[in-house]
Amino acid sequence: MRIGELARRTGVSERALRYYEEQGLLRPERRASGYRVYHQDDVRQVRHIRLLLAAGLNTGTIAEILPCMLADDDTLVPGCPEVAEILLQDRDRLSSAIEGLSAARRILDAIIAGGRTVDVSDPVGEAVG
Repeated sequence: MRIGELARRTGVSERALRYYEEQGLLRPERRASGYRVYHQDDVRQVRHIRLLLAAGLNTGTIAEILPCMLADDDTLVPGCPEVAEILLQDRDRLSSAIEGLSAARRILDAIIAGGRTVDVSDPVGEAVG
């Protein structure tokens, strides 16, 4: 199939598919004419890429771990111990970001609620005053 068909089947833009190729996430065949040729397995590969992107991973990490993932149409499972460790590190990074965003939201909530201040040194950001 050509890139337009892969885009239609996956709901991913042609531009994004080209980007995935640049990042080493997709490796289509090339015809003599230069046209990319994709196969049914590429549909599944794009779905896995999208799942990992939605999980907060960047394309560099995805390129590193995807070859070691055990996959079928609906599931991805780490196939190597080092992949599980990379995923745990990314989960910890996301947890830290969530904590920071939650603290920022608490501060905004306190300001919206009447200008109360929040003790930003308190890890839970309790309102004071």
